[in-house]
Amino acid sequence: MGVLLLKKALGDRLKELRELRGLTQKEVASRFGITNFQLSRYETGKANPDPDLIAKFAEYYEVTSDYLLGLSVKKNPEKQPEGRFFYDLDSASQEDLDELENYFKFMQERKKRRENKDTE
Repeated sequence: MGVLLLKKALGDRLKELRELRGLTQKEVASRFGITNFQLSRYETGKANPDPDLIAKFAEYYEVTSDYLLGLSVKKNPEKQPEGRFFYDLDSASQEDLDELENYFKFMQERKKRRENKDTE
């Protein structure tokens, strides 16, 4: 992946994560001790934060630095619900996740019944 694509991914993801939290550039910049002008340059891909700041952004937004840099589509693999086969459901409600899990269990049971029927 080229440097320009990494800059774009980083900027787009920083902006997306900030907006998902309903924060202004000024609020986030203040949190990290930078100017909102500098944050704007990061979000537009006109500048890159140093590695320490990338790590701080990742920790603050609870994502991996690989996600921020565009090297991964998974925001935080360690936070994936155990036993689930879906990977990008960060915005799903717990009720939706439970319903999907129940449906998957139903599908597994149906498969078992078919296999048992075939061996009879």
